[in-house]
Amino acid sequence: MQFYNRVTGIPARLAILPGAFNPPTRAHLAMAESALAVADEVLFVLPRAFPHKEYSGAGFDTRVELLRAALACNARFSLASSDRGLFIDMAREARADYGASTELFILCGRDAAERIVSWDYGSGDSIEKQLEVFELLVASRGGHYDPPAPIRNRVRSIALPAGLEEISSTEVRRRIRAGEPWHDLVASSVAPLIEQRMHRWLSG
Repeated sequence: MQFYNRVTGIPARLAILPGAFNPPTRAHLAMAESALAVADEVLFVLPRAFPHKEYSGAGFDTRVELLRAALACNARFSLASSDRGLFIDMAREARADYGASTELFILCGRDAAERIVSWDYGSGDSIEKQLEVFELLVASRGGHYDPPAPIRNRVRSIALPAGLEEISSTEVRRRIRAGEPWHDLVASSVAPLIEQRMHRWLSG
């Protein structure tokens, strides 16, 4: 991993929040803040490549810039990039950087949890094997996640504040393209950067 900001010290519990962050939204920040009820630190990870979609829209450097602005609000948030896109790869990278004593969680929403549990990993590690490396910390966005019985003891749920269901990066981009109000979907520190770095691309 390449770190752009890292909390001092080694946490007992680390929640890793991977994402495309195109752009980072208030929902991302709310998930991370809720995870601090379980973890000591939240590590936002921006992959340089994604396993299930193309890298389009805002460039990598722009997304890093937006994330740095967004995460300045909380001293328990760290930011890094990864050359790999799978959760298990990022968990193993974090293990190498944080050491064997840190308990690892992957933080995600219900839709992402359902996707990774049912993903066909081919010759790679099964989800059961992956969950020996990390636990899933699932935000109850858009409904509660009920994990399959064999992995239930490696999945935890966290509650999110009300009113976040409609906030997404996709919705921010849609509203900008449509000329609709969007500033309330992102942190105040991020909005000026979106206007400077992304607005022309999103409106094109």
